[in-house]
Amino acid sequence: MTTIEMDVQSAWDALENANLPGGYRVEITEGKIIMTPQGESQSDILLEAAPQIKQQLAGHGKLLSDVMIDFPSHLYGYAPDLAVVAPGSERNSRGRFEWHSLEAVLEVVSKSTRDNDFTKKFRMYAECAIPLYVIIDPSDNTCTIHSRPTRTGTYAEQEQIAFGEDLVLHLSGREIVVKTDGFPRDDR
Repeated sequence: MTTIEMDVQSAWDALENANLPGGYRVEITEGKIIMTPQGESQSDILLEAAPQIKQQLAGHGKLLSDVMIDFPSHLYGYAPDLAVVAPGSERNSRGRFEWHSLEAVLEVVSKSTRDNDFTKKFRMYAECAIPLYVIIDPSDNTCTIHSRPTRTGTYAEQEQIAFGEDLVLHLSGREIVVKTDGFPRDDR
């Protein structure tokens, strides 16, 4: 296996010897370590979507869930809810995939992660040219597919689908269809 060297320090290096409590999602935003518990709706959606995506990838890419990804900044360390890694991607010298290996990122919004998902992650994923960023929002029962990233931190196109409709991920040379009719509604 060939390794890829990163030019910048990884945000995850700050946590290398940290003893973190279990049951929390850990990410780094603007240099701050953020720990949030996973909500029931978030967990249910991920358990519903992940097997569908994994089965359709069938060896043409890899699906990760809550796995550290190295981004080109020591201030940001994200572990997307779900990330589709392009076929043939290799890990860097730290044993992690980097931002440029990702074909799609899916984040399930919760009340505590709303700002990060809609603004900070949106900007970072677009600046890093991640082709698809999907925000799944159980509070309004929608999935928003952002595509055509720009270097200015936006996506040129977006499509919103309601829970119950098919979520279609147009990846390089193939597409993944996720049935959303089983996604729980968070009507609280």
